[in-house]
Amino acid sequence: MRVRPAALPTVRLPGLDPGLGDLLHAQRSRIHGSRLPVYDVAVVREFPHDPGAFTQGLTFSHRYLYESTGLTGKSSLRRVELETGQVAKFKPLPGIVFGEGLTAWADKLIVLTWRTGVGFVFDRESFEQQGEFTYPTEGWGITHDGRELIMSDGSARLYFLDPQTFSETRRIEVRDDRGAVTRLNELEFIKGEIFANIWCEDVIARISPDTGQVRGWIDLRGLRDRLGQSHSAEVLNGIAYDAQGDRILVTGKLWPKLFEIRIVARSGRSATDCRVARR
Repeated sequence: MRVRPAALPTVRLPGLDPGLGDLLHAQRSRIHGSRLPVYDVAVVREFPHDPGAFTQGLTFSHRYLYESTGLTGKSSLRRVELETGQVAKFKPLPGIVFGEGLTAWADKLIVLTWRTGVGFVFDRESFEQQGEFTYPTEGWGITHDGRELIMSDGSARLYFLDPQTFSETRRIEVRDDRGAVTRLNELEFIKGEIFANIWCEDVIARISPDTGQVRGWIDLRGLRDRLGQSHSAEVLNGIAYDAQGDRILVTGKLWPKLFEIRIVARSGRSATDCRVARR
C-alpha cells in the first residue's frame, strides 16, 4: 500500500518529554545492577565523520559506508568514503519525513522514517527510489540476518519482516536479567547476534535473535573523551559491520568522528549512566 504525502502527519523534533527523566533514571538503575557480562571497547582506528550528520542509520556494503540522517526537512541518504569521511553521493529524503534506520539488502538500501509509517527502497548504486512500504509502528532501526529484515520501533520489541513483502513474520521482546529493555534504536546483525543502540545511553545491547535475551552490554562511554571540544555531539547512534574486513564501526548523532572498535572483556563493573538528548 502506498501512502499519499497528504496523509503523512507533520513530525516535530521533540524536547524532553514529561516524565522522561524518571524513565531514564529507572533504566539506568536497572543496567547498573545487571548481572550480565559487560564489555569495553578498544579503538582500532578513528575516521572523520560529518559533524552535521544527525546519524540515524549506518551500514557497510561493497566497500562503502552508507548513512541515513534525520531531522524533518533535513533527512538524507548518503554514500560515504570511510577513510576521508567525504560524502560521495547524497540524496535528500522527502521534506515531510524524519529519516531513521538504514540497511543494505541485496542491491537495495532500505530506509525507515520515524512517525510517518512509511519506509523507502532505493537502488544501492543510483539512489533511485524503487518502492516504498508501510508499517503500523514508529520506525527506529533496521538490519537483517540474511533471511529476514529486523526492525525496532523504540519499544522492547523487534519485528522480523519478509524482505520481499515487508510483512511481519514474527516478533521478539528484548529482555535482560531485570525485565524488558526499551528504547531499542539503531541495529546491526553481527556474527549471529543483534547489536542495538539504546537511545540516551552510550551502550550497545548484544541480543539473541531467537529469544530476545540480552547476552551482554558493550560500554562505549569512553569514546566521548575522543571527540574533543564537540559540544554539539549527541547520543551514540550508528553501528556498521564490515563482514569482509571483520570490522565494527560506530558513531553518533553530530559526532565529528567515527570509530573502528574491538570488543574486549571486562569483569567486576556494569554499564551505567544515560546521556539525555533529543531523538
